[in-house]
Amino acid sequence: MGGGVVVLAGGTGGAKLARGMLDVAGDELTVIANTADDIEIYGAYVSPDPDLVLFWLADVIDDRGWGLRDDTFAVMDGLRGLGVDVWFALGDRDLAIGIERARRLADGARLTDAIADLAASLGVRARVLPMSDDPVRTWVQCRAHWTPFQEFMIRGGAAEPIQNTRLRGVENARPTPEILAAIASASAIVIGPSNPVISIGPILSVPMMRQALLDSPAPIVAVSPIVGGAVLKGPTAAFLRWAGHEAADGAAIAACYDGLIDGLVADEEVEGLPVLQTDTLMTDAASRRRLAAETLRFAEGLAA
Repeated sequence: MGGGVVVLAGGTGGAKLARGMLDVAGDELTVIANTADDIEIYGAYVSPDPDLVLFWLADVIDDRGWGLRDDTFAVMDGLRGLGVDVWFALGDRDLAIGIERARRLADGARLTDAIADLAASLGVRARVLPMSDDPVRTWVQCRAHWTPFQEFMIRGGAAEPIQNTRLRGVENARPTPEILAAIASASAIVIGPSNPVISIGPILSVPMMRQALLDSPAPIVAVSPIVGGAVLKGPTAAFLRWAGHEAADGAAIAACYDGLIDGLVADEEVEGLPVLQTDTLMTDAASRRRLAAETLRFAEGLAA
């Protein structure tokens, strides 16, 4: 396809698909990443989803699925030795990235520019853009208390029943000029196989974002995160239930994006919109590249 490819991503599924898209689209790829999971800790500004995407694109992701390959954890060990409750673990090089990002932001840099600095240092050709330069944070209500998303996920193990969610600061957030330009000039827009409620939902909740997507002439397709009738990773099923979907299936994913997408890529039949039924499991470079190529061909067919 001519023109750029835009991928909306949050979490492992979106990052894996972005890596496959890099093989297919090269430096025509732009990834818009969720930043509602960002956290300031240990004097660092940590942006988990953009960093995860960049580590995948640079082929430096660790086998555990997060962080940098072969990173060490001397600082975390030192903090534990001082009696600190280290519930959010960062490798030493990962921590260095967050400390430098905090410095850049304190000096007045945009989050977009700080993430671009990291991309350049990793040699990543594609653009990775935060969903906004304005701070947005996901909070989750469990029982009677509200908890920041990272504490809900990591400290609490996402074990408590979800009663509500809130995006603090989203009403004041806006897409960056880089995002609006990428969407307007895209030939295809792909929503990655990420949690539609808690990973993609924050991106779409940024004021002006959904309208910019709808105004784009590019076809919009979503890739389902449900594989073989199950969620591979994370609390997607729990958040779908909270959002009113009884089953975690392709129909629920399509319903989350109702009125926005032109088609769905899934490994099951889904009624009500065009569907590319294919194997969506990404286990290696070849399967990531295959799924990316099939998704773009599907989008191209919808645009015809």
